Amino acid sequence: MPREFKRKDRYNMDDLLAIMEILRGENGCPWDREQDHHSIRKNFLEETYEVLEAIDNEDPKLLREELGDVLLQVVFHARMEEEEGRFNFDDVANDICQKLIIRHPHIFGDIKVKDSDQVLVNWDKIKQATKGQKTATETLQNVPKVLPALMRSAKVQQRAARAGFDYDDVAGALSELKSEIAELEQAIALGETLHCREEMGDVFFAAVNVSRFLEVDAEECLGEATEKFIRRFAVVETLADQNGVDMKKADLESLDGLWKEAKAKLSNG
Repeated sequence: MPREFKRKDRYNMDDLLAIMEILRGENGCPWDREQDHHSIRKNFLEETYEVLEAIDNEDPKLLREELGDVLLQVVFHARMEEEEGRFNFDDVANDICQKLIIRHPHIFGDIKVKDSDQVLVNWDKIKQATKGQKTATETLQNVPKVLPALMRSAKVQQRAARAGFDYDDVAGALSELKSEIAELEQAIALGETLHCREEMGDVFFAAVNVSRFLEVDAEECLGEATEKFIRRFAVVETLADQNGVDMKKADLESLDGLWKEAKAKLSNG
């Protein structure tokens, strides 16, 4: 450790900022000094997903560690901007404090609310005003393109619904999904690759709309379905091995039989 940094038993936010300054400094770490916003962009995303995994696993020890890794990313990016003289970590902290105060007038002001639904309505109105968004289209365009596609489509649909553009109930959304599937089937029958791609996207979008009406998260649902498939596939592979079945050479009927058996085993387990 550089002599100017004092080692101690417990560190705080100021110490983290000091460490990053040292790492990015003239005599700091070569790797840290070489990084820019773009080179560590994926790191931020990976660390965030690791936080989500710790939450899903209900692992507080891991969550504590992963939150630290996310905080490091925030400090890293803020330090780069401080070096350029544009803003620093204190500015970041100030801005989020200002935002929270402005968007909670029922706590820091005189606005009265009756429930959390009204809080969300006010939040959206204040957000739209502070971001200078005058039309509903602008709120849709403001949903980040880098979000996972299912998550982004759900957010776009939610904002369109708030503008009054929505089905009355899940039946309407489900009917639209069936219609999109029919259009996909037609595109497949015609062998139109580009049209199939377009219609496949419409099917996904319509399916997300159904999940929104059911109040289930499409991203989480697909994740759970993928995990379920992996569990069933593992049983299928074991059964195939036990019965001397070569999965690569087996016919569809044999594989379907193994799949049904796997489903039954997991359902009864």
